[in-house]
Amino acid sequence: MTDKTLRLGTRRSRLAMAQSGQVAEAVSQVTGRPVELVEITTYGDTSREQLAQIGGTGVFVTALRDALLKGEVDFAVHSLKDLPTTQPDDLVVAAVPVREDPRDVIVARDALKFTDLPSGARIGTGSPRRMAQLNAYARSHGLDIATVPIRGNVDTRIGFVRSGELDAVVLAAAGLNRIGRGDEVTDFLSVDTVLPAPGQGALAIECTAGNADLIAALAELDDPFTRIAVTAERSLLAALEAGCSAPVGALADLLADGQIVKEMRLRGVVGTTDGTRMVQLSTTGPVPETHDGAMALGRELAAEMLAQGAAGLMGERAH
Repeated sequence: MTDKTLRLGTRRSRLAMAQSGQVAEAVSQVTGRPVELVEITTYGDTSREQLAQIGGTGVFVTALRDALLKGEVDFAVHSLKDLPTTQPDDLVVAAVPVREDPRDVIVARDALKFTDLPSGARIGTGSPRRMAQLNAYARSHGLDIATVPIRGNVDTRIGFVRSGELDAVVLAAAGLNRIGRGDEVTDFLSVDTVLPAPGQGALAIECTAGNADLIAALAELDDPFTRIAVTAERSLLAALEAGCSAPVGALADLLADGQIVKEMRLRGVVGTTDGTRMVQLSTTGPVPETHDGAMALGRELAAEMLAQGAAGLMGERAH
């Protein structure tokens, strides 16, 4: 390895810059090389359409991958939940670092908790997955809420609450934590209420498949447990043939006895956005020891969900 500066491709959003900056620091430590951030604008950043309309899958990723393949950057950092489930042959996810908090959170007016929101409360989210689960929870607990589709960065979304336009917005805990705004959270949504997006809270560090030295260096930042968990979650998503705009939630968590990790539980949910119909299942077994084992776990749970009618709940299936 030389001491030549490494170029890290990142989206321009404040969150992307924050998480890329944290990765740059870690990569600089393991390689002993300076790392510079190269800002790249993606289609998902410039389009004003709802994510569900522009297809979701890959809209934040394609421009970064193009820059990698053209040699304009050496590696890129993605929010793992934005990555399409099929991996291109010429690129490799060299590291999946330790995951941040995967939960969804509420930022509500008057520091309200989700269950304390007034009748008819307007809750903003751009995610069909969040809408489906919030509406299902509200329905089963006799709460009256209205989910309102929104887009925009963290400032824009929280701004809807501060201005009184919405009573609350739903965001990812990881994103708020990474930009130092975790103190604005008024309620954490238990994963028993809302399962996160597959891979939520995790990052993917990607580079070209031919760059063996860099792959080896980046591998030092990899967390095997996080990688196995997100692999199972994404395998479930792929087997349901759903893109990242589909109303699919999934979470693999490790069940430990003291310090010893014994088993992994994978949970999946899919539902109509109005929350009237849901398929939610889970499976628990030994922690998969290989990539293929994690993939198989996801596929098995997806097959059970499809057998219970999951396909009909997803609207447009991704092709």
